[in-house]
Amino acid sequence: MAIQRMDNVGIVVEDLDAAVAFFVELGMELEGRAEVEGPVADQCTGLDGVHCDIAMVRTPDGHSRLELAKYRSPAAIGTEPRNRPHNILGTHRVMFAVDDLEDTVARLRPHGAALLGGIARFEDSYLLCYVRGPEGVIVGLAERLS
Repeated sequence: MAIQRMDNVGIVVEDLDAAVAFFVELGMELEGRAEVEGPVADQCTGLDGVHCDIAMVRTPDGHSRLELAKYRSPAAIGTEPRNRPHNILGTHRVMFAVDDLEDTVARLRPHGAALLGGIARFEDSYLLCYVRGPEGVIVGLAERLS
């Protein structure tokens, strides 16, 4: 049996409201919020005493989602530095197609987004960039050129 689809990507955050605001400003839609705790959460995560708040955001086309989670207990474990370089092992980045890259970057700046490098042009096909988003997560943005 093969997988059916990728359901979501999970990101642990310290400030859930700020993370939701960032991804909503990007153009995602808040699908819902919930509080998660109990034996099923403990068993699934392999942690004891899980109690967290989650928010699910989805892309406008409904095909992709991010689950943002703020752990009340056990406390989230921070990794330093938060501004890890792009070539670190593990999760690389989350990439989104946008219709206006420069406008998107401008709208995300008040939410803490900072360009890792600059806006690059790949041939006559794409404008590309990486910004650092909530909790140091690298968010890729790609605008297809006509």
